[in-house]
Amino acid sequence: MSKIHLRPSMLSDLDYVVSVEQDGANRPFITPWERVQHEGALRFPDSRHFIIEAGPALERAGFVIFQGCRNPHGSVELKRIVLARQGQGLGLGREALRLLKKMAFTQLHAHRFWLDVKALNVRALKLYESEGFVTEGRLRESVRITAEGADGYDSLIVMSMLDREYQARVALGEEQQP
Repeated sequence: MSKIHLRPSMLSDLDYVVSVEQDGANRPFITPWERVQHEGALRFPDSRHFIIEAGPALERAGFVIFQGCRNPHGSVELKRIVLARQGQGLGLGREALRLLKKMAFTQLHAHRFWLDVKALNVRALKLYESEGFVTEGRLRESVRITAEGADGYDSLIVMSMLDREYQARVALGEEQQP
């Protein structure tokens, strides 16, 4: 049985979303949005914005943003996944990623499901690789890092999974069945 559930975000969730983005544990790994950008993602038909709920009480545990949901080429982007309680051995990130892959390929009929991740986010890189994502390239020093007195640049690693790769993982029992 799934430990998590995804539900569409509402305007009333956006204070929570912004607070999770602003958390010091998350800021080094993402480029936070302004509240108005999240409002746009709720309203824009090409995006999907979800709250991750976990546990028996379905408490908020993070959020997710998809973009390209109406992309004519079937290229859906995992724009953002942010957990409020990452790294605690709960497996919420892995379980959320599996639900997102299933949604991208079975509901949104993606041909390609892709993301970019900061090179310094080693834990996320390992998770994406272990879940079948393939590294496509590196956008060298493409994001500015200005946290806790640091002033420099980090690279973005572009990763993706194709529908046939996802189906092969399903056939091998490595993915949740529809």
